[in-house]
Amino acid sequence: MAAVESVFDSQHFILGPEVEAFEKETAAYCQVKHSIGCGSGSDALLLALMALGVEPGDEVITVAFTFFATASAITRLGARPVFIDISPDDFNINPELIERAITPRTKAIMPVHLFGQCAEMDAMREIAERHNLPVIEDAAQAIGAEYHERRAGAMSEIGCFSFFPSKNLGGAGEGGLMTTNDDKLAEKLRLLRVHGMQPKYYHQIVGVNSRLDALQAAVLRVKLKYLDQWSNARRRNAERYEKLFAEAGIEEVITPITRPNRRHIFNQYTIRCSRRDELMSFLKQQSVGSEVYYPVPLHLQECFKYLGYAMGDLPATEQAARECLSLPIYPELTEEMQQYVVEKIAEFYREAK
Repeated sequence: MAAVESVFDSQHFILGPEVEAFEKETAAYCQVKHSIGCGSGSDALLLALMALGVEPGDEVITVAFTFFATASAITRLGARPVFIDISPDDFNINPELIERAITPRTKAIMPVHLFGQCAEMDAMREIAERHNLPVIEDAAQAIGAEYHERRAGAMSEIGCFSFFPSKNLGGAGEGGLMTTNDDKLAEKLRLLRVHGMQPKYYHQIVGVNSRLDALQAAVLRVKLKYLDQWSNARRRNAERYEKLFAEAGIEEVITPITRPNRRHIFNQYTIRCSRRDELMSFLKQQSVGSEVYYPVPLHLQECFKYLGYAMGDLPATEQAARECLSLPIYPELTEEMQQYVVEKIAEFYREAK
């Protein structure tokens, strides 16, 4: 509250010193040269695509098992999302499928670091560099996640983050961030977020209005100090779930994996399970929160019918959409609460037999 009050006292609500300080702090945290705040994680993706020159008719390779913004940012520019399947064990883009999806129209590759674990970046970078394609990391759920000791957002041309309140680093409203090590891209991103205006009322390019509020920056600066503490608590909770599920021996549940050389920050703890919707309903009756991310993959959404995808085109994605259920994982979760969650899941499957 003291940080918020200081912004009200300053009357500097849009960009300004708080945002600049937050950008410096997040650049250091993400291990990059530049950090550029914007209005939301969705806008971060849009601005990244704009900065890389994505235009109508271009194609961007990505996944369908993700939040809507991943693909909507592409289509808003008149480009075409090209969906490829995920790896079934970690829910992230399957790098073995990328190369065959590349065409002369491909303009970028956009992996998603889903649920807080980085995608397989080395294999992807090798393909991208061989085809001279930029990579945009959709790291909305992955601030602080690591791949071979490199931070999410530091392994591509541009990384994109969200500060939606449910994220590990959540704001008091909307907020987003873009990271890059490229000086020219950083300059372009800063220009694009303010209508392409520099100096005032002189427009070099057509941009958008997507500026990070100083109030959000002030809140996020306070919370950033605790981010690793919170993410580590989520990881401990994930380890405890793993132990509890192993002890319970519930055959119908598959717990999430953490790949080697990863720092998984567990924005979500997502199991695979049979009779998922019935289990979710049962848990609700037992006062256990759960959520389905994502019940309808993007290639099967009504608004993307024109792309021509059909059921069966992305089998691993479609299976994940049928089986995935996210359980409580927030830092303040107690051991007793986790024991209760696992006991109730075990109870459901005992009674279902």
